[in-house]
Amino acid sequence: MANTGKRSYASAHRDAAADRTRAKVLDAGRFLFSRKGIDATTIAQIAERAGVSEATVYATVKSKSGLLNALMRGAMFGPRFQAAQQRLAGVEDAVQRIALTAEVARAIYEGQSADLSLLIKASAFSPELRKTQQAFEALRREMQQARIDALFRAGRARPGLDPDTAATLMWLYTAREIYTKLVHESGWTPDRYETWLRQTLLAALTDGG
Repeated sequence: MANTGKRSYASAHRDAAADRTRAKVLDAGRFLFSRKGIDATTIAQIAERAGVSEATVYATVKSKSGLLNALMRGAMFGPRFQAAQQRLAGVEDAVQRIALTAEVARAIYEGQSADLSLLIKASAFSPELRKTQQAFEALRREMQQARIDALFRAGRARPGLDPDTAATLMWLYTAREIYTKLVHESGWTPDRYETWLRQTLLAALTDGG
């Protein structure tokens, strides 16, 4: 029993150390990507700022692409998103799930840190950023598909609308660009954005019954 306890303690200690190292690498990458851009930042610079070796950076995130992916995932699918997803999972009504999509979209974009916004601006023309964003856009559409499928199974889709068009419309209306233009550029509050998006999705996708 004593040996088991020691092994458990050692394992927990290693896990905690690995988490601290990962956090330092992510923080260093976020800072440098936001100031220098992704393409101009090197693994050596990330390692130096994080206070670790280059080998540790590679072992932790594999590559700059892996680091960028981790930063994007953490920002988009953090605690706010998880809470919204839990509320969505507890709803069976297909139309209500469409309405709750507005809350999920708000959680994704409102949860993004200021540093991540700087990162995107600093690397606007980066092929690496475009590739990562495309992957996340595909994932976002894939995650929404179940709600569209449920809407059609329930017979609650807007008359004349086909499933592929419905999926495209949901993906379009919940895009980051629309949130940015309405909230950051036009001065809408996140509450107003969520209300508008909910009403828009219900009108565009459901039978209104």
